Amino acid sequence: MPQLHAKSLLFDMDGTLVDSTALVESTWAGFCERHQIDLGEVLAFAHGRPTRETVRHFLPDPRLAAEETRRLVAYEESETTGITEVPGALALLTALPGYAWAVVTSASRGLAEVRMAAAGLPLPGTLVSADDVINGKPDPEGYLRAASALGCSPEDSVVIEDSRAGVQAGLAGCGRTVVIGDFDAYDDVASRWIDFRGFRVAESRPGRAGVTLEVPEPVSAGLVTRL
Repeated sequence: MPQLHAKSLLFDMDGTLVDSTALVESTWAGFCERHQIDLGEVLAFAHGRPTRETVRHFLPDPRLAAEETRRLVAYEESETTGITEVPGALALLTALPGYAWAVVTSASRGLAEVRMAAAGLPLPGTLVSADDVINGKPDPEGYLRAASALGCSPEDSVVIEDSRAGVQAGLAGCGRTVVIGDFDAYDDVASRWIDFRGFRVAESRPGRAGVTLEVPEPVSAGLVTRL
């Protein structure tokens, strides 16, 4: 089987580890109905970005944007209907040593904790949320912070993403980036799998030396992350 080695694995959350697609889309549909905005445009912009940035993009009035952001975040943190793990995520995360992985999400810390729990997934020791960065994805700040917190260089990390903004952040910050799901716009540079089924920890070495995964053949084998 192909192998993927890194000193740290930096995971996005929504769409990568947690399947929250139906809930996210219904939440933004309500937002669009209230403000008479095209849903397709909002979803295209929002995926992988912090809620506050999406709201500000479509609602230029600062007070209205702040009020709507608070309302959306409160709703998201109280609603978990339909949230599940991306297949194979639980088995992979529970097999990884704690020093070797982190989550970097555009969600708030509270929302990340709610959704990881709803999906039955463990929280990592290192979680970089929208609350912890000044610049959200596609800026690489979150991934750079996570690599630093795990004690390794960005170049020794592999980012695992599912969205345009996230892949751009991963490529800019760490270089090696892989995709989970059906987002195929970066198939020429980023290896892609549909989900984590078949991923297995082949070796983990103590002392922060990293981890090696055995992985199935990817749907596409990108140039940057050729195995």
